[in-house]
Amino acid sequence: MVVSCIKRLPIVNTSPQGGLFHRLFLTLRNKVKVQSGNTVNIASTTRIRQCHISIKGKGNTLTVDDGANLRGVQIELNGNNCSLTIGKYSVIGEGCYLSARENGTTLSIGENCMFSRNVKVMTSDGHDILCANKRINPAKSITIGSRVWLADSSVILKGCCIGSDSIVGIGSIVTKSIPKQCIAAGNPARIIKNNIHWQEELTY
Repeated sequence: MVVSCIKRLPIVNTSPQGGLFHRLFLTLRNKVKVQSGNTVNIASTTRIRQCHISIKGKGNTLTVDDGANLRGVQIELNGNNCSLTIGKYSVIGEGCYLSARENGTTLSIGENCMFSRNVKVMTSDGHDILCANKRINPAKSITIGSRVWLADSSVILKGCCIGSDSIVGIGSIVTKSIPKQCIAAGNPARIIKNNIHWQEELTY
């Protein structure tokens, strides 16, 4: 049984150099399905539990950096040569869905980010939309800077970049890029405040 769990991870690297215990620990606490020809880099100081990790295709890379904290998150890479990176000390809440799909797309999350519950970040629409027999909705990469706070049930769609220190409000749908140090909210999200800075501590 132990051997079958480890075989689900064709290449698992840890930082530094990692080992058998960390591979086993990851697969026992999470549902992990990784096809051969893909790479998973999990730093040894991460906390990952009750997550679903699915990687299909070839040449895909999942990286979760030091101190990241994930619980009940669904992570999907489906395609070829896609990458999904979660930066140091970022917290990804329960019910979040992170998806890098198709060919050559990148989903990059910076350091010290905070994603509340049920956030969705997707590089693809999931289905082709055709006009005159040509596809008009190709996948696009997503970049989220450091110290970005995504509030409950916010959605980040393909091609968006969110600058560092920004906030996306509850239930917002981001369809265009957002600069640094601002608050964006609504459907579609629009900037409602600039030159802000947020902190995890709540003072009252």
